[in-house]
Amino acid sequence: MKLGKKKIFIIIAIFCIITFLIALVNLTEKTETKTNSNEVEGWKLDTSPITFNWYINYSWFNTKWGNNLVSKNVTKKTGVSINFITPSGDESEKLDSMIDTGNLPDFITLSPFDDGYKNIIKNKLALPLNKLAEKYDTYFFKVADKQKLEWYKQPDGYVYCYPNYSVPISNSGDTTEVYPSNQTFLVRKDIYDALGKPDMRTPEGFLNALKEAKEKFPIINGQKLIPLGLHEFTDSGNLSLDSILPNFLDIPFEKNGQVYDRITDPEYIKWLKTFNDAYNLGLLSKEIFVDKRPQIEENISEGRYFAMLYQRTDIVNEQLMLYKNDKNSIYIPVDGPADSKLDPPKLAGDTISGWTVTLISKSCKDPMRAIRFLSYLISEEGNMDLYLGVKGVTWDTIDGKNELKPDIVNLLNEDRIAFDNKYGAADTYWMLLDESMIQKWRPKDPEPLEVLEDWPKGKTYNYSLYDKIYNNNDNLQDYIIYSQINDKWHSTEKNLLIAKNDTEFDAILNSFLQYRENEGYDKSVQYQQQKIEENKKKLGINN
Repeated sequence: MKLGKKKIFIIIAIFCIITFLIALVNLTEKTETKTNSNEVEGWKLDTSPITFNWYINYSWFNTKWGNNLVSKNVTKKTGVSINFITPSGDESEKLDSMIDTGNLPDFITLSPFDDGYKNIIKNKLALPLNKLAEKYDTYFFKVADKQKLEWYKQPDGYVYCYPNYSVPISNSGDTTEVYPSNQTFLVRKDIYDALGKPDMRTPEGFLNALKEAKEKFPIINGQKLIPLGLHEFTDSGNLSLDSILPNFLDIPFEKNGQVYDRITDPEYIKWLKTFNDAYNLGLLSKEIFVDKRPQIEENISEGRYFAMLYQRTDIVNEQLMLYKNDKNSIYIPVDGPADSKLDPPKLAGDTISGWTVTLISKSCKDPMRAIRFLSYLISEEGNMDLYLGVKGVTWDTIDGKNELKPDIVNLLNEDRIAFDNKYGAADTYWMLLDESMIQKWRPKDPEPLEVLEDWPKGKTYNYSLYDKIYNNNDNLQDYIIYSQINDKWHSTEKNLLIAKNDTEFDAILNSFLQYRENEGYDKSVQYQQQKIEENKKKLGINN
């Protein structure tokens, strides 16, 4: 029986397709087999061009990928390009909308201390990193920190994210921190000097200094002086009030091994009333309740604040601008609010939780390339490529030490925006930088930044044990109670600060305390105690 030419052609075509598919399967198996060894860097196995969408849950982040030296070099090396996506307005609304649709970008970076992180995992919208690594890139387990993986392990045994700027706690339980805290009480140097460098550690001294600053310097660069600045109010609370202030007052998280109620601490209440007095005296601007980070940064760059309870690293660009225009107009850290005994503060340093966490979404177009790229980024090689850039261009080995070249450091200190756009090194792409690694490459800070960094040294502690409770993704009633009380407190803070008098302040506070009792505060305390004990176990701390 003879076959027609058409049928022969079809048979040959089918045979070729089958042969190709078999070869493809074998190639895939070989590729995956290669990743079974921790020594093999998975990202090197495929450097073909691919573009990932990466969502950054911060509206202020506006650095692009592919326009500067570092991003071009990483793309040339790995084949990976990045399309960054950021919210144009409210971060929580944008993230919630994406979660509702169930369709997220390939990578997501956000805070580990809010509901967005929990909701992504709860709704099964993230891929387990350890599962991806076992299948595609076991090199991940070589470069990932085991304590960080254990810290972020969920009840199902999987790890869905990896942190940046994360500092593991020592097994001895020592909480002193080698990296200085970001938390500071800042004052504008020229105004502070002109007022005679007042002691602002007591409520009386604090209010008097704010009052004198407003009276003697009502207008700054053609605009009204803002006596006191705080971090922005968000759905997650206010960093200045929730963390910086109680740490300045040396209020403990636990006493005798038991959870301590920081909110009702007499010293804390006294200072919240001091802030309320400041409001009623016209020393606490209504703007602080509505201003977002861009507005706050603009005010800082114009030197409009006299004093701030603020993170020092959040004013780097503005500080350099102020210094360039007038060396005496910069912000300097001084002893701020203190307890009645004037004890030194115990400020929060970096913790094992890190600043942000990055996840790979279930919608990721290529999970294999994604986990391999993530492994590269968290490795020392990846951190070095991101922080130092290209050898001979942005950095060299000087006296046996790898460091940024002097002209590169000069641009970094003089014009951060121009530096980011041209080179993109240092902390430009911070999403997966490791604090311990990059410390050895950090250049010496210029004078206006050095003064910010020096002050917190010796006052910094690692509070990993007491990080916000975020590891639980189920519907345990105790967790729900804890979360609801927290949310209620965040809305209560504003009302306390704008109360008309002490009587109204007390009524608002008592109403909150009654609310939390009605909601089951005792169960909330038990939940927190349980989580702290779990944290101690995860971190290998016995005390």
